[in-house]
Amino acid sequence: MKKEKVVNRVHINRFVFISGLLLFLVIIGRLIYLNLSDTIDGINLKEFANNRNTKKETLYATRGSIYDINGEVLAQTVDSYTLIAYLDESRSKNQSKPQHVVDKEKTAQELSKIIDMDEERILKILNQKGLYQVEFGNAGRGLTQLQKEQIEKLKLPGIGFVNTNKRYYPNLDFASYTLGYVTTNDDGEMNGEMGIESYYNKELTGTNGSLEYQVDASGYKLVTNNETPEIRIEKIDGMDIYLTIDSNVQLIVERALNTYFEDAHADSGIVVVADAKTGKVLASASRPSFDPNVKDIKSYLDPLVSIAFEPGSTMKTYTYMATMEKGVYKGDDTYMSGTMELSGYKIKDWNDYGWGEVTYDFGYMMSSNIGVSNLVTKYINKDDLSSYLKKLGFGEKTKIQLPGEVTGKISFKYDIEVATASFGQGITTTPIQHIKALTSISNNGYLLNPTIIDKIVDSNTGKVKYKSKTQKGTKVAEISTVNKMKDLMDSVVNNPQGTGNIYHLDGYQIIGKTGTAQILNPNTGQYYSGDLASIKSFEGMYPKDNPKYIFYIALERAVTNKMPDILKSMIKDIETYYNLTSIEADNKSIYTMQNFLNKDIEAAKNELNLSNVQYDIIGDGNRVIDQYPKKGTNVTGKVILLTNGANINIPDITGYSRKQVINLANLLNIDYNIEGTGYVSTYTVDVDENGKIIKINCVLNDKYME
Repeated sequence: MKKEKVVNRVHINRFVFISGLLLFLVIIGRLIYLNLSDTIDGINLKEFANNRNTKKETLYATRGSIYDINGEVLAQTVDSYTLIAYLDESRSKNQSKPQHVVDKEKTAQELSKIIDMDEERILKILNQKGLYQVEFGNAGRGLTQLQKEQIEKLKLPGIGFVNTNKRYYPNLDFASYTLGYVTTNDDGEMNGEMGIESYYNKELTGTNGSLEYQVDASGYKLVTNNETPEIRIEKIDGMDIYLTIDSNVQLIVERALNTYFEDAHADSGIVVVADAKTGKVLASASRPSFDPNVKDIKSYLDPLVSIAFEPGSTMKTYTYMATMEKGVYKGDDTYMSGTMELSGYKIKDWNDYGWGEVTYDFGYMMSSNIGVSNLVTKYINKDDLSSYLKKLGFGEKTKIQLPGEVTGKISFKYDIEVATASFGQGITTTPIQHIKALTSISNNGYLLNPTIIDKIVDSNTGKVKYKSKTQKGTKVAEISTVNKMKDLMDSVVNNPQGTGNIYHLDGYQIIGKTGTAQILNPNTGQYYSGDLASIKSFEGMYPKDNPKYIFYIALERAVTNKMPDILKSMIKDIETYYNLTSIEADNKSIYTMQNFLNKDIEAAKNELNLSNVQYDIIGDGNRVIDQYPKKGTNVTGKVILLTNGANINIPDITGYSRKQVINLANLLNIDYNIEGTGYVSTYTVDVDENGKIIKINCVLNDKYME
């Protein structure tokens, strides 16, 4: 008998089924809502998740350094410290030692010995009510490692530091317009102003990185499997800029200008030296100057490129060249000097009466206005002069790597304007344009663009991103023109009758051309009157036969013409420097400075002893906290190492150069006073009432050599 299958049926209550279905639909709807909505119950879920779980830090890029052509540091970013005092007693709660300022009188007394603020002022800051912490203004910012360690040794409760960076210029007012300076915003970001700091601000700045990681509710990093997951974008430090400036030549030029500028009683002055064969600027110094560390700036215009003025008789060189290049110059032809009428105007020679009937060669030597006026009315015309001056680069930017370059003005229409332009009136030029034009003579007729950048290096990889190359230049003059101009410039300086004979220096083949231009009143359009209302200038090269250096010097409103003294001092020292350099290079190896920061002092001394390098140790500590020169510099003098010792001593600095004295003072963060030129012969040290060294006083002369 066949059995029947038994089927078990489950009966679901209709109410339960419908309720369950509705609940399911509600849950699905809620999930969809949560997934699609940014805000739940008034809370932005994305922001909530990010704020709760993720923390992002900025990894700040270090601004690149600026070096001279030999690797000497001219500008760098260094660690500095801001002094903080914590006043709120709550900071010491549940702490074994007080974490706020307890004895305000003692704290003020001790701090006044180290920072530049008197005890009374510090106490007033510490006595402020209702503040959690306070700072001490400029006196408490930019503290050095040495100052920080001196304060830490006092063990004053409630005193702390914020680690910051600052831009540091070790040579103070040295090539300041070339370097420029930086400003720093509230986030510590630096921005270049003026000079190389501005022109290459983007390259020097670099790119900030970031670090992103997960944190728990208390803000601590989450650790999984002994690792901290993070997203890291590495910072890219700024490029390093190497200038064509040679610090030794710059020092020579600065010293010459310093020595004689005050005696000249001039309003302003500039001295520029460049390589005659490459157009590389070796030095550029001006007065007044400024210290980029303190920004005591009187003018924001770089005299090398940003100030155009009437050049005066130095332009006669280029009028003569224009005539020669047209093939119509005859130096033995004669004219009547003194005065001449042109378009109803009277033109005079500088002495009003001239020298009678003279040759054009003689007229150049005597800087005759009538001579060049005859050239532009009888031999060449307006278009000849205008096109040749522009061919030499006047009236346009040289495109040197400095901001704020102006073009000057080479514009003339009427016959009288052409005549005055031929001797440098009614037109304006810049010193760097004269340097460019001079290369056409020093470089055998080929015009070079001046440059101030030697190379740009990626500080992260050491790879050279840009390297300046020696140009052949643009041909603007025949060799016959060049040789003739050298002879004429030679007569100006080395012929006893020449207007530039005061620049003659026995044993040195200096050649050049003098210039004197009246100063135009921009408000009235008229020239200022009086003997002092002028800009005196001199441009030339050395030596005559195969020029190595070209130079331009100008002084505004000088009571006494000290330019010959400036030039002679400069030429002698430059020649000595380059001769000594070549001899030393043949006879001994060059030591490249190592990085001794934070190293044991004995290890540093052993390294220097093995390399036969002279050095001075400052302080009685066991660790190096600062050094001169910086890493990578070729050492030509003494090395100075500053230790972390509390007892600071001044070594015997007899024979130190001006630059070494300045760098020693900078390392110790003290003042200095230097008199004379050359090397330290005698010195004294000033101390305050607490025995702290505050100033070095030096007398220099040329008896002692570095």
